[in-house]
Amino acid sequence: MSSPLARRLGLGFAAIALVAALLAALLVNLAFSSRFESYLDQQRSARVDQIAAAVTGAYVSAEGWDPERLDQLGPAVSMAGAEVRLVDAAGETVWPTAGSPTSEMAQMHREMMAAGPLADPVTVPITVDGQPRGTLQVALPEGSVPLADRQLRSSVNRLLFVGGLAVALVASVLGLVFARRVTRPLAELTAAADDLRTGDRGRRAMVSGRDEVAELATAFNELAASAERQEALRQSFAADVAHELRTPLAILRSQLEAVQDGVLDLTPALVSSLHEETLRLGRLVADLETLTRDDHNSFSLERVTLDLAELVRSVAAGFQHRFAERGLQLDLRLTPAPVCGDRGRLAQVVTNLLGNAVKFVPVGGRVTVTTGTHGDAVRLEVSDDGPGIPEAELPQVFDRYFRGRGARANGSGIGLAVVATLVRAHGGGVSAMNAPDGGAGFTITFPAAEPPASAAASARPPSAVARGPMPESSTAPLLQE
Repeated sequence: MSSPLARRLGLGFAAIALVAALLAALLVNLAFSSRFESYLDQQRSARVDQIAAAVTGAYVSAEGWDPERLDQLGPAVSMAGAEVRLVDAAGETVWPTAGSPTSEMAQMHREMMAAGPLADPVTVPITVDGQPRGTLQVALPEGSVPLADRQLRSSVNRLLFVGGLAVALVASVLGLVFARRVTRPLAELTAAADDLRTGDRGRRAMVSGRDEVAELATAFNELAASAERQEALRQSFAADVAHELRTPLAILRSQLEAVQDGVLDLTPALVSSLHEETLRLGRLVADLETLTRDDHNSFSLERVTLDLAELVRSVAAGFQHRFAERGLQLDLRLTPAPVCGDRGRLAQVVTNLLGNAVKFVPVGGRVTVTTGTHGDAVRLEVSDDGPGIPEAELPQVFDRYFRGRGARANGSGIGLAVVATLVRAHGGGVSAMNAPDGGAGFTITFPAAEPPASAAASARPPSAVARGPMPESSTAPLLQE
């Protein structure tokens, strides 16, 4: 097997099976020995009791111990392999008498039966008619495992050993099969990761199932798909930024060269045109700088308490001519909205939203800007009466470098991404939606602050900027810059 992990798993299963079999054999042997020792102890106790009972029967109340009856017990004692000694109440040895063949026969029986050495003697008091008549000392052989028992134990051990080997073999085969099933998707994941690392952005891990490895493969594929989308967006962004930079730079270069060659005079109108192109470049660079700072966690805000309505009114004043040129109507419905934020950054938010509207709202359309306080939050809403945003693109309008398919103007795809970044930096939220009666809208909320001292003076009724001429309407949806 080529996979080291699969080999280790297979060998691990086999080792576990073999160790389990050996452990079972050891436990069986220990249990067998313990039970057999208990059995021997019980047998010895029973034999001692039997010999004591037989010896007690050899006592005659009127005459005392009967030697003939004691000698008759000799063969039975010898067959038990026991050594006995009967002492009367006076301490004199009664039986066996000197020269008795009982001891010799018992020794021969122990050797023949391999009964083992004698155990420590057991002393049993002999009582007849309630009176102590003597003491019997009995020493029985310790005993050894009989042949049949030894054969049983050997047979059990062999069966356990052979069974353990068989189980280990089966466990090895099954372990290798299961290990391959486990390691195959891991190997596929590794190969997919290597291919992705070498530049194959379309590579995906072909893993099926519902286990943890399949979930890992699904997460990997989603990550790879996300990386592929990001790469495509970055490439598109690079091309868009190059285009955005090329156009104003080409205009600046051509007009400056014309002035140098004397073809054009440096008139106020020309200076204004050149200034507009430099502002366009400046806005693009500022947006890129904002996103870069956010990526490097170096984003800083100079917070002051200000009225968002006044800020919107100030920014909107600079857009009057652009709205007029596009034939758009800008309605301002502003009420005091105190926030604590960076004036320049908040102005950039409003500028991007209004610039987005100028670029994508159809000619002759209406853009409405509303500010107000709702509980503990300040709300800024920018809506229009255009065709709206395609539903499939709504979740992506704040993604950086995203440009909708219906966009009719070139753009870098970072305008609304900058809006979202700046709003989140202020602790607010932003969302995009389509109105039921048509048109798209953006809603921004900030935590409300204590109103500034000039809030009362800034409260004015809703106003509107008159719209310019109304050329033929367009159908482009509202999308980000």
